[in-house]
Amino acid sequence: MPTAFTREHVEAIAALANLELDPSELELFARQLSDFLAYADQVRQVDTAGVAPTAYVARGRQRLGNERDDAVAPSLDRRDALANAPEADAGAGLFKVPRVLG
Repeated sequence: MPTAFTREHVEAIAALANLELDPSELELFARQLSDFLAYADQVRQVDTAGVAPTAYVARGRQRLGNERDDAVAPSLDRRDALANAPEADAGAGLFKVPRVLG
């Protein structure tokens, strides 16, 4: 793995990804990717001897502020849900929408 990205490295990667980059972008990406490699090298040099491997850095279950316990509750009646939907098929219980993919 290179220790720094050159313009030629970025051109080769851009060609593989079918990207057209102008000269200023080539220089920018070469600098940014080199900075990233330098940081990754710093992280790699950290002494982790004696640190047990782990899959997660936090213990226990992490909860987001908007999570809640599941609770059974009545839902909207199907007829009410379809009442204002354009081209709804109440018999099948679905909405008809325009085709998106060919």
